Amino acid sequence: MLEHPSTHDDLVDHLVRTTPLGRGEAARVVLDVLAYFDETVEEFVRRRHRELRGRGLVNAEIFERITEELPHRAVAPPHLSLRQVRRIVYG
Repeated sequence: MLEHPSTHDDLVDHLVRTTPLGRGEAARVVLDVLAYFDETVEEFVRRRHRELRGRGLVNAEIFERITEELPHRAVAPPHLSLRQVRRIVYG
């Protein structure tokens, strides 16, 4: 679960000092980044599947790409086989 922005005051202060962002903007950036990294493996797989389908890729390419991307996430999830990725997408 995401924390309230005040929990990250030191990071917000750092962004205000080192970027042209105002305090409110910096707090929103922090929350956006936290939300991005709070994404579960299943949410990531489904989101990437939608994005890659939208770019015209076919499932064989999509599933291969997703399995290559997963280990490079900030907190790498357990290894998923192509079948597990398909099951996340289609149930």
